[in-house]
Amino acid sequence: MSPSEKIQVEQGDLTSEKVDAIVNAANTSLFLTNAIAGAIHLKGGAMIQEECDDHGSAELGQAVLTGAGNLPAKHVIHAVANYIGESPTPDSIRSAIGSTLQIAEKNGIKTISFPAIGAEIGVLPADEVADLMISEVSDYLSKSNTIENVRFILMDPRTYDAFSEAIGKISK
Repeated sequence: MSPSEKIQVEQGDLTSEKVDAIVNAANTSLFLTNAIAGAIHLKGGAMIQEECDDHGSAELGQAVLTGAGNLPAKHVIHAVANYIGESPTPDSIRSAIGSTLQIAEKNGIKTISFPAIGAEIGVLPADEVADLMISEVSDYLSKSNTIENVRFILMDPRTYDAFSEAIGKISK
């Protein structure tokens, strides 16, 4: 199966995903405060933040695995793409995606759902984030046989369109 056949783009609610892991766009402090992290905390419960607190802070570009609390997913992988109060950069997103996929593979995670890290909160252009994330995931999947399905779950219609266009580029 080619990498593009393992990747899906859908519009929806990341916190409703019934997958092995969802990805949180995290900061180095691992505080689940607002945006996607806030929704994960709200719907998943305090136990996710407690696991993050037990771990302590994380390095930029690192990923941290926790349980998913009350969410339908089994795990949350916190992809650390920015310092608290700062915006992610293309390099920090790229590193966080690589770390996320490595943790997934190491822990036998076969299905994983990502948000558009940095795009849906309006920090970075959706088309730039889409091209970067789709390319990074596709490159990783071309070398991995353990991850079976990567989903990009996007709330904003414009972000969904940007990711749909980006997936079309790698399918050619």
